[in-house]
Amino acid sequence: MWTATLFVVLLLSFFAEAYPVDAPLAFEHGAIAAAPEPVIIEVTVWVDKNGQSLSAETHFPTKTVAREPTSLPPFLAVPDLAAPHGLVPTLGANVKTDHNPTSHVPTHPLPQQNTKFFGISYSPYNADSTCKNQAQVDQDIARLTHYAFVRIYGVDCDQARKVVNAAKSHNMKVFAGVYDLQNLHASLKTIIDAAAPDLSILHTISIGNELLNRGQNSAGDVVNAVHDARAYLHSLGYTGPVVTIDTFSKLLEHPELCHVSDYCAANCHAFFDNNQTAENAGDYVRDIAHRLSSISGGKRTIITESGWPHAGQANGRAVPSLENQRKAIESLRRSFSRNPADLVLFSAFDDMWKEDNQWTFGAEKFWGFERR
Repeated sequence: MWTATLFVVLLLSFFAEAYPVDAPLAFEHGAIAAAPEPVIIEVTVWVDKNGQSLSAETHFPTKTVAREPTSLPPFLAVPDLAAPHGLVPTLGANVKTDHNPTSHVPTHPLPQQNTKFFGISYSPYNADSTCKNQAQVDQDIARLTHYAFVRIYGVDCDQARKVVNAAKSHNMKVFAGVYDLQNLHASLKTIIDAAAPDLSILHTISIGNELLNRGQNSAGDVVNAVHDARAYLHSLGYTGPVVTIDTFSKLLEHPELCHVSDYCAANCHAFFDNNQTAENAGDYVRDIAHRLSSISGGKRTIITESGWPHAGQANGRAVPSLENQRKAIESLRRSFSRNPADLVLFSAFDDMWKEDNQWTFGAEKFWGFERR
């Protein structure tokens, strides 16, 4: 049995058209162990000047647990909800999937018009979590040449070298990154060595992905790491953008992460707001980007992940399906049509190596929209 207490406090400052109301929700999560652990969930309710509810965002915390940076493919944590791969119980084979991922799968990708200046996220792993070889990566990247750059998340599987090699032949740039702060200098050196001698192929280098959202590091840790990484990269000849990436809610809580970055870099998915529909995904994400730029003194914001799953369980009004994925991606493209370089679509292909947890709505594998 879960017990819950909801406290809603209306903020009196008028920041924009809508105003956040934080509502902590405490409950006990029954696990296999005899003694359940308390879990605190934060719910942010956005209201207008008249106090009318507009939308709600739910933020699930994650435990602080150390992990080896290259022991497994990185878990691409979903904004505000996910925990690293292997750190939470999986839903298992008895999970009900409301939307069948194998039915009516198209044999062609979504329309490719107006995508040349967008970015696309990509993970070079097979369904069994093994590393893709160079030929496989080449084949994947060849399907993504209608994008300006490809985002990767780490240096394991020799992915920096493989993706850089593939991108070079198609005049694409690579948005490279280190997944966490372990072995930071060695990981950065791996990226630079992969791109050398022409470091201009590197669009950006990110220092960590959702480190605060995963509870792995403090804001101070990340700020110090970005300063250190930037100085080290300069010593290696790289002078391009250096950022840290987190969920938009963590960046709103900690604008210093935007301040230390060369631009504000946020993961933002409308699907995880249960009041949002696929058609509204673009407006939702664009408004978040404007809010982030506002709290960071007008700094540019790039949305480094945004998409919609084509299978899984519904999250309120956010329903995964092939048709809704198409609507969401088109909505995102339309909303960012004037500044397409400020959006990285998520994700190139389905990631069958991933596992679901109780916060991913059975959709973790099914965010790919460029059908193989």
